[in-house]
Amino acid sequence: MRRSKMTAAQTNSFLADDIRALRAHFDSVVLPMWLGRGFNETLGLPYESLNSASGEPLPATRYRAMACARQLYVFAQAPGEAAAQHADRLFESLRRVFQDEHGGWRYSVDAAGQPLDDTQDLYTHAFIVLAASAYFRRSRNAQARKLMLATARTIEARFKTTDSLYHAALSADFAQPLKPPAQNPMMHLTEAYLAAAQVAEPAWFAQHLRELAQGISQFFVHAPTQCVSEALQGSAANRLEPGHQFEWLSLVHESAQVFEGLDLVESLPRAVQWSRDHGVDAAGVIASLDESGKVADNTRRIWAQTEYLRALAVMGDLPALQPALANFRSRFLHPTGWNECLDTNGNVIRADMPSTSPYHLATCLAALQNVVC
Repeated sequence: MRRSKMTAAQTNSFLADDIRALRAHFDSVVLPMWLGRGFNETLGLPYESLNSASGEPLPATRYRAMACARQLYVFAQAPGEAAAQHADRLFESLRRVFQDEHGGWRYSVDAAGQPLDDTQDLYTHAFIVLAASAYFRRSRNAQARKLMLATARTIEARFKTTDSLYHAALSADFAQPLKPPAQNPMMHLTEAYLAAAQVAEPAWFAQHLRELAQGISQFFVHAPTQCVSEALQGSAANRLEPGHQFEWLSLVHESAQVFEGLDLVESLPRAVQWSRDHGVDAAGVIASLDESGKVADNTRRIWAQTEYLRALAVMGDLPALQPALANFRSRFLHPTGWNECLDTNGNVIRADMPSTSPYHLATCLAALQNVVC
């Protein structure tokens, strides 16, 4: 017994050190790059991606509303006056550049800031709601709360289908469906509505969250594995992404009262266990598997690793979390930033740092800070 306690104490000590080191890297390396070279002062928008070695912006071909919203989410929660001021500017740029005349949000603008893709994209709208809720909590700017609620009502009025799912994309005028319901945008809509419920109309958001969760269970859960599939069940060449099982678990576990009694609460722990058994090895989290459990994409993406760490933290599995976090730091972080994608041997296969990835580091750190005193 004494030996076990010593081992647990050592695990907690090493884990605390790794969490502090990750936080320091985020605060001293990651955030400053997006306050500096990663931000286009002329347009008031974050560049899409930086060179992983030099930290210089890659040539701009577009700027996405979703990328701006993710950066707003990160800086709305980062400490300090510089972060607060940067969040103010990102919020104003988001409204100025991406709001459209149809009451929605254009997907992207070109390198000069002119409209490029006017598709009404659910993934984008979800991140607008998430970012606006985070920014309102930080700034108490009434316009952020108003924008958050208006966007949520647009989603319900325009994107929702008759079976409680949501189209992934619509035409610019909302008149024509362009993409059918898909797991990933609806997962981020769940995340967004959970955040929005913390600042406004919790009962309204809870109702829609429960309907969405039931729709996911009915149309997306793969019965043999209990995993949430990427496309509707029955779709050809469907995929199961371990990272998304971990992400779903964190969202539902952290808001258990909203989802109490629903099938998704029962299925997700089994999905996560299956994903740990089939989709995690010494090199980290595998990008995707087919429905039989065979590897479909063996890439190791940084976001999937952060979602695994987050889920372990939420579940309180500290013995697994400590070595996983140490492995993550050694493989994915470097002195001037991070590695976005690796192969199984640790070779870099994507040599840029997208503006969207700090969001995943931020949500991971938020969970990690709660596991060790």
